[in-house]
Amino acid sequence: MASTVTVSIVGRSYEVSCDAGQEEHVRHMAGEVDRRANELLRQVGAVGEARLLVMAALVMADEIADLRQAVRDAAGSDAGEDASFAEGLRALAGRVDAIARRLEST
Repeated sequence: MASTVTVSIVGRSYEVSCDAGQEEHVRHMAGEVDRRANELLRQVGAVGEARLLVMAALVMADEIADLRQAVRDAAGSDAGEDASFAEGLRALAGRVDAIARRLEST
């Protein structure tokens, strides 16, 4: 059964659907996005909300890429894993872009 959680990012509230039992995890993840977005806001000054969230998402995606590379380096990897990871990043970038377009149109 689905649940709805209200989260706040840079002072704006968003309702987010999630699986029942995942509410606290969603709140925690939103808190991390909020922390990153506020940090960027302090660094770059006032920018549009969509741009700020895209920048935060890209910073977080970069960190994920670095962590995944470190895991591959530690455990060894094959080309199939790299291609799968690259495709995942392309899909994530597409989703971030779509979210940014929706936010800019509101």
